[in-house]
Amino acid sequence: MKYSKILLCMAMLSTCLLIGIACGQDYLNGGYVSSSRANSDPGLSGMLQWLDQPVSSFPWYTTGGSFYTQPYSYTTFSPYTEYYVTSGNPVVGGIISNPTKFDITQKTPSRVYYGAGVGLPYSQYASTVPSKTNDLWIQGATNWTQYVVSPVGTWLQLVAYTPVEGPAGFYEMIQTDTTSSKYKTYQFSQGYNTMNFNADQVGRHMLYFVVNSQPSNVVIVDVFAQAPAGSTNPVHTMS
Repeated sequence: MKYSKILLCMAMLSTCLLIGIACGQDYLNGGYVSSSRANSDPGLSGMLQWLDQPVSSFPWYTTGGSFYTQPYSYTTFSPYTEYYVTSGNPVVGGIISNPTKFDITQKTPSRVYYGAGVGLPYSQYASTVPSKTNDLWIQGATNWTQYVVSPVGTWLQLVAYTPVEGPAGFYEMIQTDTTSSKYKTYQFSQGYNTMNFNADQVGRHMLYFVVNSQPSNVVIVDVFAQAPAGSTNPVHTMS
C-alpha cells in the first residue's frame, strides 16, 4: 500500500483531464467540483481543490490545433515577466534540473500568488499554511506564484518545500490537442529546494511532486510562441 496514494492521485488527475478533453472543456479553468473533495485525504484534497480554481482562460480547443502554433504578442506575457528568463542551461534527460537546497532567508518573497491570482503577503502565508505540507512554487524576482504564461524556450526557477528529505517523484503533464506525461525521481532535501524548468514545448504544463506518499499542489505554466516585436498578429486576451 506504500504507493496507493500516489496511484490514486495520478488516477484522479488523469480522470479529470480525460473527462475535460472528451467533453471539450478545460477543468483547470474551474467549474467542476466533486462533492467528495472535502472528505479527501488532506494531501490529495489540497491538490484537487487547486484544480478547481480558475486560471487565465485561453481557447484551448480549436480546430486543427492552430492555437498552439500561432505566435502571441508580448501583451500576453507581460504580467509574468518577473518569473522567466530568456537564457539558461537546458535540462537534459529529465523534467527539471537536479534540486539544490534553498535558503529562503536569503531571498524571501514579498507575496505569493495562487492559481486564481489571489495574493498573500509571504509572512501571512507562512503563518497560516501547515509546515507539514509539500508545496511547489514558481519563483519570481520579488514574488512566488503557482501560475505563469511564458514564451517557449524560456527558463523558470521552481521552489519546492517538503517537511522531510527523501526521493521525490516529479510529474509533468503536457496538454495541447493531446495530453502526455513525464515522470522522474529526484532527491529532495528537507525544507526548501530550488530547481530549473525549461519551457521548451508549447502547451499547458502541469507540474507537481510527491514525497513520502504526499502530493504537492500543482503549478501551471502556459507556454506559447512569441510574435516578433511590432508584429500585427492578433492578441488573444485572457479572461
